[in-house]
Amino acid sequence: MIEILDTTLRDGTQGEAVNLSSDDKIAIARRLAAFGVPLIEGGWPGSNPKDAEFFARMKGVDLGNSQLCAFGSTRRKGVRPEDDPSVQAMLAAATPVVTVVAKSWDFHVTHALEVSLEENLRMIEETYRYLVSQGRRVIHDAEHFFDGFKANRGYALATLEAAVRGGADTLCLCDTNGGSLPEEVFEITQAVRQAFPGLTIGIHPHNDAELAVANALAAVRAGATHVQGTINGYGERCGNLNLTSAIPNLMLKYGLQLQGLTPEKLAELREVSHFVDERANLAPNIRAPYVGDAAFAHKGGIHVSAVLKDPRTYEHVPPEMVGNSRRVLVSDLSGRSNLLAKLAESGVNVPKEMAGALLEEVKQLEHAGYSFEGAEASFYLLAHRLRGGQMPFSVEGFTVFVHAGGANPETPTWAEATVRVRVGETLQHTAAESQHGPVSALDKAFRKAIEPFYPEIAEIELCDYKVRILSGQEAGTASGVRVMIEMHRAGERWSTVGASKNNLEASLKALTDGYAYVLVKHQPIPQD
Repeated sequence: MIEILDTTLRDGTQGEAVNLSSDDKIAIARRLAAFGVPLIEGGWPGSNPKDAEFFARMKGVDLGNSQLCAFGSTRRKGVRPEDDPSVQAMLAAATPVVTVVAKSWDFHVTHALEVSLEENLRMIEETYRYLVSQGRRVIHDAEHFFDGFKANRGYALATLEAAVRGGADTLCLCDTNGGSLPEEVFEITQAVRQAFPGLTIGIHPHNDAELAVANALAAVRAGATHVQGTINGYGERCGNLNLTSAIPNLMLKYGLQLQGLTPEKLAELREVSHFVDERANLAPNIRAPYVGDAAFAHKGGIHVSAVLKDPRTYEHVPPEMVGNSRRVLVSDLSGRSNLLAKLAESGVNVPKEMAGALLEEVKQLEHAGYSFEGAEASFYLLAHRLRGGQMPFSVEGFTVFVHAGGANPETPTWAEATVRVRVGETLQHTAAESQHGPVSALDKAFRKAIEPFYPEIAEIELCDYKVRILSGQEAGTASGVRVMIEMHRAGERWSTVGASKNNLEASLKALTDGYAYVLVKHQPIPQD
């Protein structure tokens, strides 16, 4: 049975751009508990007011079968544990478990702590004996253990012996600098396992060499049964062990049981990953193994054809097991299978003989700068047009004027746009202005033209707008551009694309596709 300790709320917050309020930390703690993580390290209450507030607010909060941990360090040199502020802050957090960091590398003891090797051992033993006497379970975080073991094996093991004498029941070996290799982690963990046969051995790897997951698995193979990491690999420098990769590897690849985490809970993994990203205000990593949008996305035509016959041809696990789903991408690398599968996702069946024409059109458009991978609504409309489907409107022209403030900074810059839109037999010629730029003015003018015919347009909101300069023979302002737009209405989101040498033309194409998509869905592509 493997015990997971999640340190997203403590070690994870040391990562660059990771900022969590007390409310965020409470929400994440509750979600981790609902997921089934047995140990949740909430922070270092003696280091900052935010963590102290978190623990104060968590008192009495029911986390089910999960336990909250407070983090801290051993007593300071020459100070009794009873008088040490950091030790007392851990106790004041009132958690049943404490994780305590202590030095294992003689170099750090003498150069960072600036104490004798003997005093460091006393600091460990006395701190733990005191915490255990206060009814706490003590997890010993052996900082820099692998580097310390390689530099001075005898002293690194002596620090573990001091922790055991003090009453720690878990010896967690930390690869703090993140530079150890899996074979080193295996051999050293195995040596510790043999030296302390009656204790729980843990692993806390960092990812500086992109080996945190490999090192965690190596430690488990060597006998470790306690694993520390963070959701999405948050952490200082290159991050900590990514639990969203480690947990499914342990369960699905090694077939191990994880305390509190069932196969049913594993199906929540992607949602947990995105929940934490959302609270941290960070964009999810689309290429993250298991939980990323691209983890089960297929682009090559040969791959898609095989996956449609049997997903095992190009998927190492079923995506549903981790709460993800299969995606078929459409691009100039697509085959007919990609196109047919992508349309089938929307409930559309296209004759095979038409797939060739659709594929050729996609390749020509992508050569011109379009990209349909993230613009599935535009692809849907392309198929609709090739089948002879009617479009709800057509844009026959537009003009844009930008009125600059000139030398006077108090004079606002604003844009005016006019559009000519044909809806059925009616030609609409409308104008609008905006202080938010020419694209906003175009959007307003276009809405004014078609809302009288399609009032549902008023419910659509623009939520993302991206412009990318396309590399090619021409550079600078002569380069082509690709515009990606995301819209939403009533909980549904869809994306469109436009490409042109003219940024405004590309923007208008993506905008109008976004509105047309909703209207065409009311009159779906006819089925054969």
